[in-house]
Amino acid sequence: RCTFQMTSNDHYFTSDPQAVSRPVTARLQLPDVEVELLTDTSVFSYGEIDHGTDVLLRTIPTPPQEGALLDLGCGYGAIAVTAALRAPAAQVWAIDVNHRALELTRHNAGRLGLKGISVAAPDDVPAELRFEAVYSNPPVRVGKQPMHDLLTRWLDRLTPDGDAYFVVHRHLGSDSLAAWLIERGHQVERLRSRRGYRVLRVHARA
Repeated sequence: RCTFQMTSNDHYFTSDPQAVSRPVTARLQLPDVEVELLTDTSVFSYGEIDHGTDVLLRTIPTPPQEGALLDLGCGYGAIAVTAALRAPAAQVWAIDVNHRALELTRHNAGRLGLKGISVAAPDDVPAELRFEAVYSNPPVRVGKQPMHDLLTRWLDRLTPDGDAYFVVHRHLGSDSLAAWLIERGHQVERLRSRRGYRVLRVHARA
């Protein structure tokens, strides 16, 4: 579910949102993490923590404590912040095409003193970097092929022992996504199903 505000041509996956900025905070409240995060219009899950993201963060195992972790489609940084708090020695990359989202993530990481978070546009991530884990509430509304292209790009940058963790609602194609990932040669495990959201663990291809 997504409660972002937008104009007729202004989506959370728009690079330069034109909607009037109306920043408000959202409380991220997990068993081990409780923080306030700044959100804004035209950024995914304006004003609240998305249910899918909440399910993902309550389900994923403790992140690898070293190496690079990726928050793919970071929005205002809920996943990146959680990963950085749970794995303070890791290098967390938060990427998004939405410039407003990147600024929010920088703000939230800075306010919380999380120096291990690097916020960047996708093309600014060093090409040689490989990730121990990738986390995402992927932007299914961009369309199937663009989303497959997006996931392919970053799944191929997992380390050999790395895993990706995705949350997708069953009404938005979680089962077909799992089938596509298996066809592509990944091992896929459903870790949890709650409120219609499926949390998938996807192992790097051999």
